[in-house]
Amino acid sequence: MLGSLIKKFGLKFSLNDPRWGRGSDGDDQQNQGGKRGQEGPPDLDQLWRDFNQRLNRLLGSKGNGGGNNNGGGSRSDMRGAGIGAGVVLVIVLFLWLVSGFFIVQEGQTGVVMTFGRYSHMTPAGFNWRWPYPIQSHEIVNVSQVRTVEIGYRTNVRNKQAKESLMLTDDENIIDIQFAVQYKLKNASDWVFNNRDQEEMIKQVAETSIREIVGKSKMDFVLYEGREKVAFETSQLMQQIVDRYRSGVQITNVTMQAVQPPEQVQAAFDDAVRAGQDRERQKNEGQAYANDVIPKARGAAARLLQESEAYRARVVANAQGDASRFKQVLVEYQKAPAVTRDRLYLETMQQIFANTAKVMVDAKSGSNLLYLPLDKLIAQAAAESGKAAPAAGSASAPTVAPPEPPAEASAKGRESRSRDSRDSRDREVR
Repeated sequence: MLGSLIKKFGLKFSLNDPRWGRGSDGDDQQNQGGKRGQEGPPDLDQLWRDFNQRLNRLLGSKGNGGGNNNGGGSRSDMRGAGIGAGVVLVIVLFLWLVSGFFIVQEGQTGVVMTFGRYSHMTPAGFNWRWPYPIQSHEIVNVSQVRTVEIGYRTNVRNKQAKESLMLTDDENIIDIQFAVQYKLKNASDWVFNNRDQEEMIKQVAETSIREIVGKSKMDFVLYEGREKVAFETSQLMQQIVDRYRSGVQITNVTMQAVQPPEQVQAAFDDAVRAGQDRERQKNEGQAYANDVIPKARGAAARLLQESEAYRARVVANAQGDASRFKQVLVEYQKAPAVTRDRLYLETMQQIFANTAKVMVDAKSGSNLLYLPLDKLIAQAAAESGKAAPAAGSASAPTVAPPEPPAEASAKGRESRSRDSRDSRDREVR
């Protein structure tokens, strides 16, 4: 297109032309003094003057050398001027239309506006719109994760007390620093429904955190309730920005620092240490209780089982004794004397079998003790069991219990006969 325009104007800017920078033949004769064969750098001023003269002739004006006033020359000049103006107009229109092309990168969205009003959105790639001033566009990054800092700037030490200090439900002041991360889910709402987007997000975050903290106790916010406060804040922020139709998606709320004001930090640290000591002592007491209580319960169960076993044994023995007594009673009613004598003998046998027996000389009234018969008998039994039969060896002497004196045996018989008579008398009565 530019080459045709240059040809139309009759300009020759070829670097291979030997007459480059010399002008016309008449000008060469006047300016160069007839030196045609001399070559030199082009005269830019002269070229510009020649260009202006030719352009003026095409547009119908009179040039320096234009003395031809016939009708044919005027018509050709007018026709040439119209063609040149049309070519220029086509070039300008082409360049204007080309200016409507734009590129949208991946993860971005183009918002097209017609006379400043929202028209449509374009996807990623090579797009076209009507050039300015009919349409314009704005490219919005919808994949970027944006961050707003509340209560601090860049570093938690760079505090913003106006944003971080807030009041709890128990009327205590607390210092909270947190960050809000969000993405864009609708580019047109983000561009047209918000005047200052960053400030809007910041105000929504402050409003939400103050509402949540204002309904909570200070100890809950400081210690066990951080995650819950952050979660509830993100939910409340999402509700507010959806109500504003701001095109924002809240992705995360991160608590950076939650602490009491600096003026009372030392007192709160003491209170925290006291609480930790209390919890430690409580845990120690619980551990001791967990150690002692199972042992006490085990001992109580063991005692209970032992008592139940003792009761069962005593009841069984009593029932056995009662049954045996009933059986003896039946036999006693059949033969009272024989049964009484048998019971007496059995009782005396049981008593003498469980007591040590010593021989005493009761007749002469001497205090000399003779032999412990039970020990002598046991010793003799042990020696007889250990001794082996051997030729020429003497057997161990055995000690025979001496017979009781006649008087003692007579007294025993008299006492037994007296008891039997008494028992018969009681039966007769």
